[in-house]
This record gives sequence, structure tokens and C-alpha cells, in this order.
Amino acid sequence: MDWMEYTVLTTTGASDLISQILMDAGSNGTMIEDKNDVAANQRPEGQWDIIDEAIAQRIGDDVKVTGYYEVDEKLRDRLMFIESELNRIKGLELGMDLGKLETRTHSVAEEDWTESWKKAFKPFRLGAHMLIKPSWETVETAPGDHVIEIDPGMAFGTGTHETTGMCVRLVEKYVKPGDTAIDIGTGTGILAIAAAHMGAKRVLATDLDAVAVRVARENVKINGFEDTIEMRCGDLLEVVDEQADVVIANIIADVIIGLAAPVKPYVADGGVFICSGIAVNRLEDVLAALGAAGYEVLDTLVEGEWAAVASRK
Repeated sequence: MDWMEYTVLTTTGASDLISQILMDAGSNGTMIEDKNDVAANQRPEGQWDIIDEAIAQRIGDDVKVTGYYEVDEKLRDRLMFIESELNRIKGLELGMDLGKLETRTHSVAEEDWTESWKKAFKPFRLGAHMLIKPSWETVETAPGDHVIEIDPGMAFGTGTHETTGMCVRLVEKYVKPGDTAIDIGTGTGILAIAAAHMGAKRVLATDLDAVAVRVARENVKINGFEDTIEMRCGDLLEVVDEQADVVIANIIADVIIGLAAPVKPYVADGGVFICSGIAVNRLEDVLAALGAAGYEVLDTLVEGEWAAVASRK
């Protein structure tokens, strides 16, 4: 089976939105190449660099979001859907620069599939102590570092952008040894695994997407947390009947606003609700919803077009 590599040129702020469109069209994985990630993930001078500067030069100024599609009878409809969605968002007032939204396609033979991913995906740092690496790479760690092994192409997203990075920083700060945690919309499982690395004794990770649950379960096994992290497929309110010391939701502003009050019974008294994926122009709405639900805001992080919030019940 041959594959089509479909790339959209965009910006850092809009990359998650474009990634979602490509996933909605049927891509089981998106690859995001952004030179801003290189600058964000460099270590201080004198320490080992996670991503070489040459990668930034190769990537160029445009952020490239790539999805992969089987060349079959459904391909034409998938491409028409993507083009329609790109045209639709051009007319919306999203409060962010969408970039060129130019598209490129490239055929990839089945035998070249794995190598195509490997060329672009290198180890990178999230938060202060989490190193994300594919299985074929080795990394040099500093004291206190934790390695999370996740191969690209297995699922949507590998955590390279502000939303996940800020969420990891808050997980590092607020998840304590012996805590319990719930990760809503776990995706590849990065945040659940990060919580386990911080000492959580039990993590419940949920996702509406059965594919995401399967992939996250594989990642949990690869990283040795089968006894700590439990995966469940479904909506939080339907598949969870327990509380946690920390509840994590890296989703989008509208979902977080709607979730602020309903999620509260799942947060232990004095527990922390960490939410990310918030467009900056929706931050005040999220803060208002958290306040109305009775949370005390502890931290607000902003990077680029995105924000993350930690609040206490």
C-alpha cells in the first residue's frame, strides 16, 4: 500500500488547529516541524543540546504540519475535506495568524514509511525534566531527567508544542509522589506518563478515541507504567467514578469552559485541575469559568498563542 504525505504550511499558533483538521480527515498521525521548537528546547550553553540547530535551518520559517493517508478510493474525499476546512477557517475570526495555508503532497512507498518519520523526529525536552525520544534514538540525561519513549506515526501528535509543554511544566510542579491523577483526552499518553514519572501512584487516562486509547496503552507498556496507568475509552463523566489529587485536561478552551464545573466532583478536596490547549484570546473566558466553578487559580502560563492554567479546588 502506498501513502500520500499531505503537508500544510502554517504558523506555530495555528499548528494544533491544522493538525486536528488533518486528523479529522483520517490521518492516524501528524508530524509538526517547527523551528521555534528548536529554540524552545535548547539547553543552556555548556550542556547537551536536544535538537541540533541544523534541523531548524532545514525546517525553514514555515511551520509544516503533515498527515499521512492511504492511496485508496477514499483519498479524494479526504483531500476535498481538508481543502474545504482550510477554506472555512480562513473566513473565521480566530485571533491568530494562520500563515500561508499552502499545501504540498508527496507519495511515500510502504517500505519508506518508517524512514520518513525517522528523518524528522528527534529527541526533545518538555518541561524541565521530561525528554521525549523515539525508540531508535539515544539521549544523554541530566540529573532529575525522565525519558519518555514514544514513536511518531503511532498516533496523533507527539507533544512538541506549547500546549503540551506548558501542561508538562504544571504536571512537574503539582503532581507529588503518592498522588492520584486523571488525564482527560490522553492522546498518546504523554501527560499520563509524565504524571507517573513525577511519582503518581495511580493514573487514570481517558480518551473518546479508541485508537488513541490503544496507542496510549502501547506507550504506557513501552515506558514501564502498566501497573500505574489505567486506560479507559469514553467520556470522563461516563467512564470515571472516582476522585484524583490532580486532574489534567489538555484539550481546547470551549471544552474546558464546559468541563470546569462538571469535572469538579472528580477533583479531590484541595486537589489541582490543570488545563491547557487554551488560545490566548479565550484565556479570560476560561479563568471566568474556573472562578465561577469555585476554583482558586494558582498558575497561568502563556507561550505564543497558547495558555495553560493550574487551579485548586
